[in-house]
Amino acid sequence: MIKIVLLDAKTLGKVPNLENLSGFGEVNYFETTLPHETASRIADAKIVITNKVIIDRAVMEQCPQLKLICISATGMNNVDLVAAKEKGIQVKNAVGYSSNSVAQHTIAAILQLYNQISYYDAYVKSGQYVQSDIFTHYGPLIRELHNKYLGIIGLGNIGQTVAGIALGFGMKVNYYSTSGKNKNEAYTQLSLDELLKTSDIISVHAPLNDRTRNLLSTEQFSLMKPNAILVNASRGGIIDETALAEAINNCRIAGACIDVYEQEPVLRENPLLKVKHPERLVLTPHNAWTSIESRTKLMEIVCKNIEDFLKENA
Repeated sequence: MIKIVLLDAKTLGKVPNLENLSGFGEVNYFETTLPHETASRIADAKIVITNKVIIDRAVMEQCPQLKLICISATGMNNVDLVAAKEKGIQVKNAVGYSSNSVAQHTIAAILQLYNQISYYDAYVKSGQYVQSDIFTHYGPLIRELHNKYLGIIGLGNIGQTVAGIALGFGMKVNYYSTSGKNKNEAYTQLSLDELLKTSDIISVHAPLNDRTRNLLSTEQFSLMKPNAILVNASRGGIIDETALAEAINNCRIAGACIDVYEQEPVLRENPLLKVKHPERLVLTPHNAWTSIESRTKLMEIVCKNIEDFLKENA
C-alpha cells in the first residue's frame, strides 16, 4: 500500500475533504513537524504533503522511497526544486484556490479602514450611544469608495479578482506589474512611482522575489497621498515593516491593513505591534486565504495532483 505523509495538517485546519486522502493509501497525519523530525517522518513515504515544512536536499537524500511532493500552497520556496529534479521526485503545487478568499479579505480590510466598523460597533456596545442626544454619531471619518483610485501591485489572478470587485464600487483601477510581463487592457498600467502618487488605495498582490523584496519602503511611502491606505495580503517582505510603522506613526499615510509578515508568526518586537496610532492599522494573522471554500478547493487540487501522479506512474 502507498504510504502518504501530511506534515503540517494544522495549517489546513478542519477541512471536510481532508480524509479523502485515505482513498489513495495509508496516510499519516502530523499536526506540525519540526525541522529535525521531517526526514524520519517521511523516510518510507512515497508521497508527502507539505504546506510550510521545508524539504531540502538533505531530507530527500534520507528518503529514497519519496516520489511525489505535494505542496498544499502556491509558493514552492520550501522545496529544493533542483534536488527534486535530480532525484526524479515530482513536485506539484496548488494554484488559484484562494483568489476569491484573498480578494474578499482585501475588500473587507479596505471597508474596515474606510467605514471604521470596529469603532462604531464598540461605541454602541459601550453604552455611549444610549446617552446620545442625537440619533447619529460622528467619530472617525467615513469615506466612500466611489470614484477612488485603486492601485494594484501585481495583476495576477487575485489582483484581477480584486479589480473586478472594485469596479462594482465605482472605483477606478490602475496597476503596476512587478515582472513587467502582465498586460491587461482593461486597466491602466502605470510605473510604480506614478501608481503610488495617484492612488487612494494601494493593494499588493505580488510574489516575493528579488524584484519585490522591500518594494515599498520609506522612499515609496513619501510618494503616497497622506489620505491613502495600503493593504498587503500577498507576502511579507514586500513591505518594509519598520518603514511602514514610521509612516503610520508620522501620519504619512492614512492607514494600512497587513495580513502577512516578514517572519510568521509575527515576532513580539515587530514595530507594527507598537505603533502610536493603532486605530490606523489593521493586523490579521495570515488568514486572508483561509475561507472554508478556499481550503476545501485546496484539498481538491492536492487530491487531483496525487490522482494524476498515480495514473502517470501506474
